[in-house]
Amino acid sequence: MKPPRPRRDFDAAFKLHIAQLVREQGLSIVQVCQDQDLVRSAVRRWVKQYDAEKAGQPGLGQPLTAEQQRIRQLELENRQLREDVSVLKKVSAFFARELK
Repeated sequence: MKPPRPRRDFDAAFKLHIAQLVREQGLSIVQVCQDQDLVRSAVRRWVKQYDAEKAGQPGLGQPLTAEQQRIRQLELENRQLREDVSVLKKVSAFFARELK
C-alpha cells in the first residue's frame, strides 16, 4: 500500500494553466494528471471552477481568472464602503440630535 501523498498547495495561476490545458488545448484530465503528477479530483475541481468563471459565475473556491479575482476584490471593497456609509449615517444622525 502506498503512503498518502503530502498535501500540496497551488497558486491560482497554476490552476488556471492546468484548466486551460484541458479546456483550450483539449488535453484529457487523465493525461494532464499524469504529466503534472496531480490527482484527478483536484484537476476536475479546477476545470469546473474555470468553466463557471468563463460563464460569468463566481464558482466555488478561490477565483482562477484575473476577471473573477478583480470582481471578488471589488465586491469586498463595495461591502466595506457600504458599512462605512452606514456608520457615517448613524454618527451624523447622532450629532444632528445633539445639536438640537
